Amino acid sequence: MFAIMQASGLQALHVAQDPHTGLQAIIAVHSTRLGPALGGCRYLSYVDSHSALADAARLAKGMSYKAALAGLPFGGGKAVLIRPAHVPSRAALFEAFGGFIETLKGGYITAVDSGTSAADMDCIAQRTQHVTSTTRAGDPSPHTAMGVFAGIRASAMARLGSDDLQGLRIAVQGLGQVGYALAEQLAAAGAELLVSDLDPGRLQLAVQQLGAQPVSSEALPSIPCDIFVPCGLGGVLNQQTVAQLHCAVVAGAANNQLASPEIAELLEARGILYAPDYVINSGGLIYVARTHQGASGPEITAHLAQIGQRLTEVYAHAQAENRSPARIADQLAERLLEPA
Repeated sequence: MFAIMQASGLQALHVAQDPHTGLQAIIAVHSTRLGPALGGCRYLSYVDSHSALADAARLAKGMSYKAALAGLPFGGGKAVLIRPAHVPSRAALFEAFGGFIETLKGGYITAVDSGTSAADMDCIAQRTQHVTSTTRAGDPSPHTAMGVFAGIRASAMARLGSDDLQGLRIAVQGLGQVGYALAEQLAAAGAELLVSDLDPGRLQLAVQQLGAQPVSSEALPSIPCDIFVPCGLGGVLNQQTVAQLHCAVVAGAANNQLASPEIAELLEARGILYAPDYVINSGGLIYVARTHQGASGPEITAHLAQIGQRLTEVYAHAQAENRSPARIADQLAERLLEPA
């Protein structure tokens, strides 16, 4: 446990269980240097508790970096709820989790994430006010897509010399809530879309509504295109897929796109511009954070627009220092997180 904390730089780790509801929860807090830790709540099956802990620790660190570079007064945290084979009442389990959050007295604020929904956040809100992404607060997915779209335009400008996406061949891998919303914006901008998804229904919808060309998930990384947009599972960029890529830019919504840190250098060596995932996909975090603060719609939209500006800054530093954008983004975030 302590080895994982040390490797990830965790500030604190909180665990709780409730046999009556089936709750087994881990809250990892990476940093509160800039403010209370904010991060989503995952409700997934895990092989064992060690895997759940490692997932929480890794993601909490990413949230710290994401919040710092997004200019938010929040630290990074992540909650993982181990999903049992059978649960008597999902509502009761999430209410119990809300009680657990309340014991931290505002040190951690939760939000929707993989396996959870706004309805789950509503249950948490029965026991604590330190929660966002409720039904009332709204779905952050469209705002994640808006931020990624702004980031794609900034990336196109940096590598292709123009932020006009008209006629560009863009491959979107994953058509979930964020991926599909992003594909809609790309189609509206005049891009030629290649799309893949494990759900045939989502794939067919993109073909019918957006005029997209369907491609298998396995084949998509090797298809020649201008921009490759990973919006599915993490770890999609590994030695094998990077060797297959025929694109100028990789810029997508997926978390933890790099299978390992050194993959950023492989992309750089191949002349492929990589948009650091936690910079380009920070729109959802910006939305939930600013909504929690009571910000207006126009204020949130203006903050989302800064994602493109931040990426442009990262790319400029990377070019000046002859380093990968991923390394530069880490360096900038770490400076912001240094103790005063």
